[in-house]
Amino acid sequence: MKTSDKLMIFGLIFMVGLLVYFPGRKVARMHVNSKTAVDDHPLSCISCHLYTRKEEVISKMINADYYSPFNLAVSNNGTRLYVIAQDADALLVVDAENNKVLHKINVGIHPHSVILNRAGKMAYISNQWSDNVSVIDLASSKVIDTLKTGNGPAGLALSANEQFLYAVNAFSSNLSVIDLSSKKEIKRLTTGNNPTGTALSPNGKVLYVTSRRANPAPYGEPLSSDMTLVNDKTQTVMNRTSIESAYIMENVAFTPSGDLAIMTLIRPKNLIPSLQVERGWMNTHGIGIIEQKEGGRVIQLLIDEPNSYYPDPFDIVISPDGKTAFVSSSGVNVISVIDIDAVRTLMAESSPEMLKRFSNNLGISSLFVTKRIATGANPKGLALSPDGKLLYVAEQLEDKITVINTESLEIISAIDLGGPNRITVARQGRRLFNNASHTFQNQYACYSCHPDMHEDGLNYNLAAAGRNIVNVISLREIGDTPPYKWNGKNQSIYKQDGMRFSRFLTRTETFNYDDLDALVAYVKRGIKYPPNLMHNPNGELTESQLRGKALFYRSEDNLGHVIPENNRCITCHPPPYYSNLKLADVGTLAKTDDSIYFDTPHLNNIYASPPYLHDGRAETLEEIWTIYGLEDKHGYVNDMTKIQLNDLVDYLKSLRDPEFYQNNSNNQQQALYYKSN
Repeated sequence: MKTSDKLMIFGLIFMVGLLVYFPGRKVARMHVNSKTAVDDHPLSCISCHLYTRKEEVISKMINADYYSPFNLAVSNNGTRLYVIAQDADALLVVDAENNKVLHKINVGIHPHSVILNRAGKMAYISNQWSDNVSVIDLASSKVIDTLKTGNGPAGLALSANEQFLYAVNAFSSNLSVIDLSSKKEIKRLTTGNNPTGTALSPNGKVLYVTSRRANPAPYGEPLSSDMTLVNDKTQTVMNRTSIESAYIMENVAFTPSGDLAIMTLIRPKNLIPSLQVERGWMNTHGIGIIEQKEGGRVIQLLIDEPNSYYPDPFDIVISPDGKTAFVSSSGVNVISVIDIDAVRTLMAESSPEMLKRFSNNLGISSLFVTKRIATGANPKGLALSPDGKLLYVAEQLEDKITVINTESLEIISAIDLGGPNRITVARQGRRLFNNASHTFQNQYACYSCHPDMHEDGLNYNLAAAGRNIVNVISLREIGDTPPYKWNGKNQSIYKQDGMRFSRFLTRTETFNYDDLDALVAYVKRGIKYPPNLMHNPNGELTESQLRGKALFYRSEDNLGHVIPENNRCITCHPPPYYSNLKLADVGTLAKTDDSIYFDTPHLNNIYASPPYLHDGRAETLEEIWTIYGLEDKHGYVNDMTKIQLNDLVDYLKSLRDPEFYQNNSNNQQQALYYKSN
């Protein structure tokens, strides 16, 4: 080839390169700017288009299988730890003397809690996404039985005579009473909203059951949550103690003498505009104390400090001598050490008015919190050795158990459970999601308003006082459902969790770009729906749900009149996400709202997200139409009979995760049809 020909080819390649580089880079810059709402995010396709891939092969390459220890129990002689490995669907048996994992026992899906019987021969594990309890013979390290429960079993307890097992059902808000001789559920008692923790009083008479979600109430009224008290002898609900202005009560413990029941809690300030965060008032965190005597008081004390908060308190354990309590604050990776005698003194010397003020006093913790012990990422469940000298901490996002000497209050060792050594991008995103270090004074983490990566059921004022009230939206499997926010102003998760999150919620600097990439990767692909085992356990619809489905897809009303296409349920809510991803006016604007359209929400697992509508004013699905949809702008339903509306609601409650519908060819075809039209 002649030199002139070579030069011509080289010149052509160079010119093509220039044409690709300059216009192409400009187009790429515009694309990234649009997605991130900033103009200096690095031009990297990997962060958006690799870390969030769905393909199984790619997903396995860029992710890892972690254990994620959640709760744990200690053997009677202190030589063994029994650790819930939530992401591995397993119970790990750990040699506590040699810091070594001995056995991995496969249990149900997404296990939550483990307890042992008094003899230390049997273990019971609640499987939250399987609706059952695994019974394990500890001598053989094998599952010997499976006990059916209600929906979403979490906390567990044995009756005083150990003839019955209590399983707290978080998703169905009730308590299963299981006869261990017949291995059958004999009762199901109604509890507070979304219960997770439970404990039996030292005298064996009363079982306490916590609740995380507050009771339904109109916006503007103080919230309250229930502590349910169950008589162990008669197995009946004997009382519901209202805990005012508090929620997310994860766990409860009794002092050995039985004079106090102490639970973890959060006191939200959701009635105050979010801009108040700059003054230190968004969420506060503490303990609730219920005196165990006639006319016993209910007292709340904050574990926060004036310039430092300790969000998402999860577990609490109390030393055998009753003098010290340990609380895990998973939002800041800290164990707070509480002097219970100092708490008793404070209670004895304070009037009711003073105690009420203390529930909002950020400085009160200095009187009873004796130390803060830093841990690894996301401390959750706690357990004490039988002699009380060692505290074991399940570090969920570290795959380790930290061991603390309770006399010196120092960490003396850490038990590596054998999970992956590398921290993947999604794992780093999950750590950021669960950590409050990016908010002003560590006031709250993403998890604080989105427990279990879902939503807390509250309405918040994110603007000026009394305007644009919004209900928290679930984050489960939202990766393919842009835009975001009720008003649809955020076109990507990058914008939602980056610039907008910093400007309107945290009042701090935005995440650095590596962290933002990680957080987006986790939110977009790392958060999954639990299976809908309550209303649609196997994908087969009941007769009522089938009738409701026909109403959902209908194009004519009961009189044979054609329903306008834009007022049919299926038009705005096609599978697999049951959203057309568009903005709409459905006649639900409140007087305090700006004049805007609303993003069409996805309906997957909608049964688990009350209250409803953008401002949470509808306590149930029925209220969307019977109270707030009388003008037939939110789907045409007012020709329906009561039975038909019941059927429609039954069908809505049956809706499952998007993957189920993506794997159903008929639904896929329907989705494509409605999207194209």
